[in-house]
Amino acid sequence: MKLSIILPVFNEEGNIVPLFERIQSILQEIDVVPEFIFVNDGSGDKSLSILRDLSSLNKQVKFISLSRNFGHQAALTAGLDYATGDAVITMDCDFQDPPEVIPEMIKKWKEGYKIVYTRRKLRKDKFFKKLTAKIYYTLLFKFSDNKIPGDIGDFRLLDRSVLAILNEMREKSRYLRGMVPWLGYEFTVIDYERPLRTSGVTGFSLLKMVRFGMNGILSFSFAPLRFGLILGIFVIFTGILFFFYLLVNYLFFGQFYKLLEWMAVVNYILIGFLFILFWIITEYIGKIYSETKGRPIYIINDTGNIGTKE
Repeated sequence: MKLSIILPVFNEEGNIVPLFERIQSILQEIDVVPEFIFVNDGSGDKSLSILRDLSSLNKQVKFISLSRNFGHQAALTAGLDYATGDAVITMDCDFQDPPEVIPEMIKKWKEGYKIVYTRRKLRKDKFFKKLTAKIYYTLLFKFSDNKIPGDIGDFRLLDRSVLAILNEMREKSRYLRGMVPWLGYEFTVIDYERPLRTSGVTGFSLLKMVRFGMNGILSFSFAPLRFGLILGIFVIFTGILFFFYLLVNYLFFGQFYKLLEWMAVVNYILIGFLFILFWIITEYIGKIYSETKGRPIYIINDTGNIGTKE
């Protein structure tokens, strides 16, 4: 069998060669023909130079260099577009997706599973990142229309038949962690302990993580818009209660003016909610606008050992 391994690269000069060598040593014990596809996502360090040297020494190593930083999901998409294996594994280039899990993933695939996820059972990240990740995946699972398994990243195996359909999905706002479960194929999950990064720094800033998280929620859930409906019903219901309260005070006590002070505070709070709802709606409109532009998901600047796209 032929196995494609896709690794997005963003300023990973210290990890590329060690990770390649570790994966290569692991695959020697398995009856597979490997294909390594590194996708340089606009790195500013020596990553591209290292990939050129590595691909010239080993024809199993292929690289795609994008014209700029298009983002993690676009880089993965580029690798998936050019993968030729019977099965495809996507993983990060920072050693936080341990290559030692790969044999178990292949075993599950041979058992008949078309999708093999890996779940981070134990994260060795900082407290803030672990806490926010826990909250995010809980909300995503609760509110997504298509249930997305929690704490599962982009370290996964896909069968060729699944990849063929996934590559036909060309939306610009890409969230592969939701797109793959949406396909509905039978899957299994392998738990692993997520280690710390061995070299370099993460390319995911807090702002990028927030954008990535919002992309997942807005792409696979209408819950934010439904929240607007719930809030509207609540406002109407409480407004009726306030009206009857004013009416009773006017008819029996004649003391309804003091309530206007409270209403001013309530209106002020509701204006804040309206701003939040406007923001959510503009996010959806922005995504529609982005899709209608018809721009490519990524632009390739250079390649190594890559043939024509199949």
